Amino acid sequence: RNFENLEKGLAEMLRVLRPGGRVVILEFSKPHIFPFKQLYNTYFKYVLPTIGRLTSRDIRAYTYLFESVQAFPEGNDFLNILTKIGYQNPTCERLTLGICSIYSATKQ
Repeated sequence: RNFENLEKGLAEMLRVLRPGGRVVILEFSKPHIFPFKQLYNTYFKYVLPTIGRLTSRDIRAYTYLFESVQAFPEGNDFLNILTKIGYQNPTCERLTLGICSIYSATKQ
């Protein structure tokens, strides 16, 4: 999510991964279950930036987090990117009602 260019970053990870090696990526994702999705989005978009502003004086860091999670490809979209780059056997495991996902894939 924090790569300047996601595909180039993932390709570089694949390049340095040894044959037979596995990459594991823990990433925020977007819940899809009502009403958890709405509560999560309200917290992430409004409450967390307010807490961040009060505690760190850097509201941008906390608004960036919500924006970057919303923009990041998740689930099958991210698995398709991994496959396109050359990873093998990509998988996705959604955790905590969809707040985060663990992606893994291997290099042949």
